This record gives sequence, structure tokens and C-alpha cells, in this order.
Amino acid sequence: MSTTEIDHGGVENGMHHEAREGGYDIGSRVRVVQQIVRLRGTETTSVEGVILRMGQQKTGSWFAHAKDKKLWLDRLELKKDDGELVTVNLDQYSRVEVL
Repeated sequence: MSTTEIDHGGVENGMHHEAREGGYDIGSRVRVVQQIVRLRGTETTSVEGVILRMGQQKTGSWFAHAKDKKLWLDRLELKKDDGELVTVNLDQYSRVEVL
């Protein structure tokens, strides 16, 4: 995962400012809580684990005026207690809590 500096949307060192101010980094144990907006209300989901990687990663989607003309997403790769690896895409409905 790239952690290079991307100049769009308040991003610093490959992650939104909230990530750096949130006090989490590689090796931190976190809970990621996400709200999924649906036609009728919202659904909340959460996952806990240790951060293995964090940063921005480009997708295959085309996005004008962005680095490499691609859409970049903030992502965390977590290792859950049972060993499962989970990649979480962070958005405006995501909250990362340090445990």
C-alpha cells in the first residue's frame, strides 16, 4: 500500500488528517465502525484487529484531476484475533477507535 503524499482532499502522508490525529499507526489495535447508508435508514458494522498496513491505494476507477487519473481510497489492513486478514475502505461514515 502506498503511503506517499497525495495532494487532494486534505490528505497528508497518504492518509487523511484524522488518521494521524487519531493516534493510530501500524501495530495499533483498533475497532473500525462503519455506517452503511441504505434506502431506509442505516446499518452499522464493526471489525476489530491489529493494523498491518495503512495508507492510500488506487483503484481501477478513473477519476479526473487525481494522481494517475485514478480514484484513491484510504485503506486499513487488519489482522483479526482469529488470523483473518481484512481490508477496510475508510470513508466519511467510518470511525476508527484505538483499543
